[in-house]
Amino acid sequence: MMLRRRFLCTHTSNFSINQKPAPRQWPIKQVTKSNFSDSLHELDNKISDSDFVAVSLQTTGSYSSAWHRLLPFDTAETAYLKAKYAAERFQMLQFAVCPFSVRASNKLVAYPFNFHLFPRDEHKIGMPCYSFSCQPSYLTSMAREDFDFNVCIYDGISYLSRAQELAAKGQIGNPVSSGYVAQSPSSRSVADNVFVERIKSRVGHWISACKHSDTRTNDVLVNSLRKLILGGEDYGSRPSLNIDVCSERQVQLVFEMVKSEYENVVPLIIPAKGGGTQAVRVVLTSSKEDRHLLEKELQNMEEEQSKHVRGFREVIDLISSSQKPVIAHKSLNDFTFIHSKFLAPLPPTIDEFRSSLHSAFPNILDVNHLMKEVGPLNKYTNLPGAISYLKRNFFAPIEIEIPQKASMEESKNHGHNVVRISELFAKLCFILKMAPETEPHNRDGSSMLKRCSNVFNLGSNGFQDSNEGDDISVWTHNPTKTSINNLVFVWGFRSGTSARRLKNLLLKSHEMMSEDDVFDVRLVDKNCAVVVFWKTRLSEWFLTAIGSGDGGLRELATEGLMAAGYEAYKRVCKSEILGADLADSLAEFDRGVSETHTEESAEVYWNNELMINLDDL
Repeated sequence: MMLRRRFLCTHTSNFSINQKPAPRQWPIKQVTKSNFSDSLHELDNKISDSDFVAVSLQTTGSYSSAWHRLLPFDTAETAYLKAKYAAERFQMLQFAVCPFSVRASNKLVAYPFNFHLFPRDEHKIGMPCYSFSCQPSYLTSMAREDFDFNVCIYDGISYLSRAQELAAKGQIGNPVSSGYVAQSPSSRSVADNVFVERIKSRVGHWISACKHSDTRTNDVLVNSLRKLILGGEDYGSRPSLNIDVCSERQVQLVFEMVKSEYENVVPLIIPAKGGGTQAVRVVLTSSKEDRHLLEKELQNMEEEQSKHVRGFREVIDLISSSQKPVIAHKSLNDFTFIHSKFLAPLPPTIDEFRSSLHSAFPNILDVNHLMKEVGPLNKYTNLPGAISYLKRNFFAPIEIEIPQKASMEESKNHGHNVVRISELFAKLCFILKMAPETEPHNRDGSSMLKRCSNVFNLGSNGFQDSNEGDDISVWTHNPTKTSINNLVFVWGFRSGTSARRLKNLLLKSHEMMSEDDVFDVRLVDKNCAVVVFWKTRLSEWFLTAIGSGDGGLRELATEGLMAAGYEAYKRVCKSEILGADLADSLAEFDRGVSETHTEESAEVYWNNELMINLDDL
């Protein structure tokens, strides 16, 4: 009988007033290369029996500089470009998966697995061959949680993306069957017919010699000499013949000829190491039954080889093929990593990314998007903080049951976030009065989960959906919506200048900017600030004025103050070479380029509370 462990979300423990409660430790199965095969079969069954699949990643970093983070003024496009930049430079070392269901009795039944990964070139084909960055803070945090780097490097599960697997199939070197479609002989050229007749004659003589040798002698030397003269060899216990080819057209002609002329002969492709086809191997079987047996063996061999090549991507394919809703936290960051490592290189635009990702994961739910429905919860950007807030302010009793067994060492620290995501999702469903056990089967397009599906919520990075009017103060926790055309980036001011002092300098620079409520200033990093103008077209005037040295702005420009509009910022994000300082990157792109300001429908959300304020550091 399987041991069943239950963990209550509302539980008490005995500890002193100065002692912090120990973090909950769930039985999370740790999966490495040594137990991957068995765990894969188990995970497949759990996904089939569950309604949702939660995922959580542990990476070696997410940004290299402060401004690389997703900021309040990032549009969907620039946010994607930043996430793409991080996914292509950092690596994934753990991937936690948790199939789960939420029952009507407020019970969360979960089966968490934590997979340890490492991009190892096991097949010596140059894939995956990643050089990746590591942020010391991330590695320190992992070490603090007793992450075993030796296990990761030596026993971590390797993988290839779908695109890499297609490229690798021709480099591994094992013979494979082919699905060439026979064409009409009338479409062949004279050279094609000459080639087919020559190969047909050679194969016919070889088959006759093979059958004749069976009745002539059992002398090993004689048979070896005969094979050498005929150019044949054995494929397992069956005789085979290699036929050299010079093009894919000749490969197709050999396959067509063999399949039409010889019932008990099976053609195979021998891949070349650098891709393409080296030769065609024809294998002689003893009967129709033996031919079916060989074809089955080849099919099984190809499937085993494909599984070995795919590695951890088998898990991704299981989740994708299940069509179950995938629950994530900060889904844009997670799924740019997932797409980059397991599907294909990331496309250049967010629309292409959404389209490509949707083909593999048609239903993605971000708990951040559901969190906004609760109201003030949108201020909490981490899982423990959000769950703690719900416990203090809402009655949402969720009992977590994890039936699977795991040792205390396995459960210690790794992969707990995926259970927290499941727990947070269940609590939000309870508070928002949704019935998750019926939602996956609900075809009503108006259901909340369907409305929230495939929305890459960026609320945790300052993006909020707000229908509030312009009368809402920017100083509140509720953001004010503004156009990207109202934003201007400035740099070149003296090192150590605070946002407050920079605003005072701008207030005194020109009568157009003499009113305190006309604009606001916040530092992006130590050398660059962003100015948001609350009056239409004032940003255009400012860019023109500082470029021409109009009025008091002449003195600031003389001292080195420079400015650029949002287009320059977008070009920097598209460049895929994000410098350590935004000022340097903007200066590089702004050098020799006249800034043109075009009308755009894109909008951003300005939230002073979520902006980086170096004055407070």
